[in-house]
Order: sequence, then structure tokens, then C-alpha cells
Amino acid sequence: MPDTTLGYYSTADLREAARRRLPKGLFEFMDRGNDDEVAMRDNVAIMQSIKLNPRVLNDVATRSQHITLFGKPQAMPVIVAPTGSAGLAWHEGEIAIARAARAHGVPFTLALGSMTKLEKVAEAASGPGSSLWFQFYMWPERAQSHRVIARAKAAGFEALVFTVDTPVAPGREYNLKNGMTIPFKFTAQNTIDVLMHPRWLAGVWLRYMLTTGTPRYQNFPEETQTKITALPMGRSSNFCANITWDNVRELRKLWPGKLIVKGIQHPQDAVLAADCGVDAVVISNHGGRVLDAAPVPILTLPRVVDAVGQRITVIVDSGFRRGADVLKALALGANAVMLGRAPLHGVAAAGEAGALRALQIYHDEIDRVLGLLGCTSPAQLTRDHVDLSRVLFPANNPGD
Repeated sequence: MPDTTLGYYSTADLREAARRRLPKGLFEFMDRGNDDEVAMRDNVAIMQSIKLNPRVLNDVATRSQHITLFGKPQAMPVIVAPTGSAGLAWHEGEIAIARAARAHGVPFTLALGSMTKLEKVAEAASGPGSSLWFQFYMWPERAQSHRVIARAKAAGFEALVFTVDTPVAPGREYNLKNGMTIPFKFTAQNTIDVLMHPRWLAGVWLRYMLTTGTPRYQNFPEETQTKITALPMGRSSNFCANITWDNVRELRKLWPGKLIVKGIQHPQDAVLAADCGVDAVVISNHGGRVLDAAPVPILTLPRVVDAVGQRITVIVDSGFRRGADVLKALALGANAVMLGRAPLHGVAAAGEAGALRALQIYHDEIDRVLGLLGCTSPAQLTRDHVDLSRVLFPANNPGD
């Protein structure tokens, strides 16, 4: 029987493999947080402080992690989150991750800032088990936004994920230090770094140059599409500081499929989203990559579930490194969890096989932890399975 582990046994293994394969500037561009990276560290540290309460002597010989999301069955309680750098981590990495998601029977979310056309991804990754979502930002020129939405609709994407937590550009000083700017700034340091990673240089950059040319933001409106080397930092991105809830209502009228608002960090905003007619919210601090003082999403989760859980679907992301973390969120009321960094690290390490391995790691861990908790399915999880005492009362815990 072939070994499908590729020698990777945890998401940390995939991250380390990606770090070795990618140039330093690119790896930090896709892996790090913002400012002092407090939010990113807190996402993981708080997650690790949350404990689970097992129940014993239950028959767990037969287990299933299947769930139903928006009336559609799926094989795991996760969704692949949008990651705009997938096409730089691997040649047409968006297609590789989408196919891995299809193989595991979970939705894949294509980022607006991807290098591969949404139509090409849809064609390459459609089929049985496929569920394609499209992540979207708003342009100041609304007509441009409407044309992108029309493309996604025509290509057959099922859900529109409107990300709302980045009205202005975050800092991320490390990108400036590494020369990872728009335009890309060649320095002696990063040129040497790229040359020291020949697998990436030949397998990604040179492959683009010999086929389609310098990578472009293929899903931007045609008149704004730019090569990634074309414009000063931020101007090739569509940060839009004047978005409001009126824009959500407008999208609800335009988009016939599932409408999801991503970047909710306050229960009242979840209520406003539900009032606008959205189908779901994603509680997210963007993986710690935007506001460094943002709250940890898994701690916001119970309050959002209490506020809107009976009205709309609640999804959460940021800081989910293990299958046990996914089950913590489900026990606290989430309908599903979005995973971003691990599939991205997987594709950077080994293409489609690496992305497959990333999702398989979560599958195996979720299955194992379900059994250890005394459960046979996610539906049996309740808040009673979660122990927040180390988070709420850290001073009472020895060794803290």
C-alpha cells in the first residue's frame, strides 16, 4: 500500500517543509501576522489553553465526522479558507488545493487575489464532491465589483464570501524588510534568497514565465488587473474604506447563492449581518494578519452563537492547528471551521499531494479525538465537553 503521509505527520511538519522550500520573503508573506503578531500568537495560545472533557465507557467503535452545511452533506466539518498566495506557493496552487478539498468532500474557497482565473479553477476542480466558494472584497467602483460577482455566478460558484475586516491595508513591516512589496523590490538579499531555492524558482516562477508570463491578479476586474510587479504597495489591492451594511444588502440582491460575511468579531455585527439576509457569518480575525489587538475568534464564538445561531450558520477560523481545535469550536456551537494556513503549507510543500495530506491530518485527528471524547459524531458535542477554566481563570491554574 503506498505511503500517503509524504513523511508529514502534523500540520507543523507541513509548515516546516513549506518554510524550507519557499524563499524567506514569500514564506513570511503567507505565514506571519501583523504588527507585533500578538493576535496570531493569542489565537494559538488561547486555543491550546482550552481543554476538552472526555466521557468514558461509550461505544465509539463506529464514528463519522460527516455534517450537513446549507443542506448539503460533507465528509468533514471543515472548509478550506481563501488564501491569496496559493498560486505563488505552487504553480496554479489554487487548483491543487481545490482538488484536494474535492477529494475530501469539503468546500474550497477561492481567494479574489488568486493568480489563477476563477473559471479555470471551476473547470479543473468541479465534479462529484466539489463545492466551490468565492471570496470577495468590494471595490470603490461598485460596477467593477458587480462584474466580478457575475463571473463567479456564471462559473458555478455556490457561495460568495464577502470579507469585511480589512477596509484599510494592514502594516506587515516584514514585507517591507523582505522586499515583498508591489512592485516587487529586488535587493541583493532577496535575490540571493530566491536563487537558494531552485525548486521554487524552477517549479513556480520560471514555469509561469514560460507559460502565462508574470503572475497577475486574474480575478480582478479587467481594467484593474495588474501583474504582481506593477503598482506601489496597496494600489493593486482593492481596500475599500467606505463599505457599509448597505453593501451587504446590495450583495444579497445580486447574489442568488449562499451569501457569507467573513470577518465578524462582535455579536452585534453578527445580528446586523443576519438582519441583512446573509446565510452565514465567519467569526475571524484574519488569522491575526490584520488588527493585532483583535479578539480571539474562538472566545467570541459562544456569544455569536447565542446571538444568531438559531437564525444563520456560524463558521469560525483563525488558530485551528489540530483536529482537537476543530472539535472545540463545534462543541462551542460552530457549524464548521475554516482552515487556511495548513492547506497552504501543504500545497507549498508538495502541491496537490501536500494539500491532500493536510486535510487527511485533520481528518485523522478529528476521528481520533471524537473517539477519545466518547462521541461518535460532531452532533453529540456540547458545551459541556469544553473546559474554559484555564482561559477564564488563569491565576487559579498551577504553573501559570
